[in-house]
Amino acid sequence: MIQVVISPQSLLETGIKVEKVDNLRLFKFTDELQSHLEDLLEKNKTGSLTPEEETELNAIGELDRIFTYLNSLLVAQQ
Repeated sequence: MIQVVISPQSLLETGIKVEKVDNLRLFKFTDELQSHLEDLLEKNKTGSLTPEEETELNAIGELDRIFTYLNSLLVAQQ
């Protein structure tokens, strides 16, 4: 069996936006990627993820951790 790896950077062009929140510009998922993430999380709860979806969920989760960190740095600088 060959394991497929999805790089978080592959989601940057289509899944990311910069949104103004108060006086800050923060990294956020597009509505489409956020909806897809919620679908994957729901499937994960029921144990019905395919191996490809599990890989995708892991990549989106890694990107979420990176953005959470970057956004916290931006907030701390204000």
